[in-house]
Amino acid sequence: MKHIGLHPRNKHRSDYDFSKLVRANPSLSTFVFMNKFKTETIDFSNPKAVKELNRALLFAHYDMKFWEFPDTNLCPPIPGRVDYIHHIADLLEASDIMDVNALDIGTGASCIYPILGNSEYGWQFVGTDFDKDSLTNAKEILVENRLDVEIGLRHQKDRAQIFKDILKEDDRFSVTICNPPFYNSVAEAKQQNARKNKGLKNDSFQRNFAGKESELSYKGGEKAFLHTYLYESSQFKKQCFWYTTLVSKKDNLQSMYTSLDKLGATKIKTIPMHQGNKVTRIVAWTFLDKKEQRDWIS
Repeated sequence: MKHIGLHPRNKHRSDYDFSKLVRANPSLSTFVFMNKFKTETIDFSNPKAVKELNRALLFAHYDMKFWEFPDTNLCPPIPGRVDYIHHIADLLEASDIMDVNALDIGTGASCIYPILGNSEYGWQFVGTDFDKDSLTNAKEILVENRLDVEIGLRHQKDRAQIFKDILKEDDRFSVTICNPPFYNSVAEAKQQNARKNKGLKNDSFQRNFAGKESELSYKGGEKAFLHTYLYESSQFKKQCFWYTTLVSKKDNLQSMYTSLDKLGATKIKTIPMHQGNKVTRIVAWTFLDKKEQRDWIS
């Protein structure tokens, strides 16, 4: 099954080459089988199979040699995650930003956005997370792949905060990246995932049914997180050129636009992302005026 709607530069628009992927990650071979259409595939409802597939994609396409994290953590689907990176690359190019230093909010144990952004575009990164164990694991991945110089990590001590105690007065980030927690609680997440699992039929967009509380949920759900994100970004207007986030629920957009207007955003962009049957979007905003934008890139 082809990955319909992915960014033109996404390496995963075509069918998976399982022969290549198994060579990159032999552990994947256990999970590959021939379906009724005589096509090689895996059981996408099996978390272990999905994890080995994503590991194989990183090994085969992104120069990774090591990618380990506990099964209790989210396993990010590489095709969808790298799509975000490609769209952000377009945003930065349109703003004439060439030397990119990015901040990843909630980098997780897999450290996936910094890994992909560095591999595809050579970006420098700082990843943040509330969960110390996730940061410890992310650090191990970076050290094993010799990425710890180009990708740094910072601990957010207060789960209710996003940029406070993370952004420093002399920080200058080209862009922030964020995939917000979607659910109001872990119980809600488990209910939703159970329904997805029941309806899953040969879906080449991997569904993951694990995840720690800090990865899955935030009090008030996605909307509450997003408005905290917006407000705190307005407290650091000069430290970053573009603030961006994924927004899963379309109903959250209008309140975001209203809040950003009140907070003084000078430019807001909404970038649609189509991944198979799933439609999501990136919202990006800046507080810099035109002169400040010119000075940033000069």
